[in-house]
Amino acid sequence: MNKRIVTRITIVSFIVGLMIAIQYNTIQKPTERDTRDIWEIRQELSEEKKRHSELLSEIGTLKSIVDEYENDDKDSQAQILKSTVHDLKVRAGIEAVSGPGVIMSIQPAMELVALGLEIEPISPDLLIRLVNEIYRYNGLYIEIDGQRLVHTSAIRDINGKTTINGFAIDESNVEIRVITESFEKAEKLYSYLYASTFHDDFYLDNLSLNINKALSNITIKEYDGKLSNTFLVENNKGE
Repeated sequence: MNKRIVTRITIVSFIVGLMIAIQYNTIQKPTERDTRDIWEIRQELSEEKKRHSELLSEIGTLKSIVDEYENDDKDSQAQILKSTVHDLKVRAGIEAVSGPGVIMSIQPAMELVALGLEIEPISPDLLIRLVNEIYRYNGLYIEIDGQRLVHTSAIRDINGKTTINGFAIDESNVEIRVITESFEKAEKLYSYLYASTFHDDFYLDNLSLNINKALSNITIKEYDGKLSNTFLVENNKGE
């Protein structure tokens, strides 16, 4: 056989073998290895299913509103419009809302008070964690120390003080109000928070987290600030 042909076959075989080796190595050793166990994956799947269910429920609600607009007369449509606007204002936080929920409080630990030690402000990071868990477990509306949480609310440290919506919260006694969709969900939220490790987390910061049992009706006041609007522009021209 001609040496030139043998050389060509050798080069082609080497390239093919190298490509196969690279592909095999990529399959066997992915760039980022998924180290989650089966329970973590199941939990994530459960959360995604919950979000999917919430989206389907929201779509169903919007479809029913559209059907009402299409099928009712003008007077009924006006009433439906008022109801829709009120619901949107409640969701945005610019109107007070009442419903079933849970009231909790954060106070200095008794040992701290007995020893006469200086009271430290509540950590913004710890408060943010608590708020995220409340939203995760059926919390719809939240008020902290009289400050209604809305989509623009920020919990941060300013000059050594924990602030919400730019206002410093009390360092000695902070009340948190949470409203849920139903009393059953309020009870579930209470059970979760009561059994969680948040008691220990706050205690490490010399604070006591007190969680009261679910109530059938509590009130959260409206947001008293001005909501910023980035994408919507008011049309003043009219028709």
